[in-house]
Amino acid sequence: MLYTVIAAAILLLLTAVLIFNSLIRRKNDVENAFASIDVMLRKRYDLIPKIVEAVKAYMNYERELLTEITELRIKALSQTLPAEERVQVDNLLGTKLTDLLVAVENYPDLKASTNFLQLQGTLNEVEEQLAASRRAFNAAVTIYNNSIEVFPSNIVASMMKYRRRTLFEIPAAARDEVSAKPPVNMA
Repeated sequence: MLYTVIAAAILLLLTAVLIFNSLIRRKNDVENAFASIDVMLRKRYDLIPKIVEAVKAYMNYERELLTEITELRIKALSQTLPAEERVQVDNLLGTKLTDLLVAVENYPDLKASTNFLQLQGTLNEVEEQLAASRRAFNAAVTIYNNSIEVFPSNIVASMMKYRRRTLFEIPAAARDEVSAKPPVNMA
């Protein structure tokens, strides 16, 4: 009887340790994926001032949008912004950048600007790399979120004060396949 109780206690303790270690690994996977995405976000943030400057000369009516993009960039670069809020800010920034690229369609002179076309091409490359990083991040977050919500690991996760993490979202306009690529010259 005593050996059964001791064996059950050891089994329970071993299970708790395995769950704890699993949750730590999943949390670290999310942090690692976020660090990878952070590199791509920095590239994007570095491009934004150049794009805003290139666009300002042409877009008289989109000043509010340019201001919003600049403010979101500044907020996203803040060292004090927690990772969870940064994900939300970047989701909004992505939406606003898509809105900007859609608005560019109304400015033929801007679409023909060599400087803008080069910036747009660079932004497209960064966005493709960012999309791959987001997929890896979202996969890690999904595994993490599942781990903290299923029984019995949810009990250990609540004791560790682990909370759901936010996924990076695709802007609605991007889901509609709006392209930021320059038009093919048919001439």
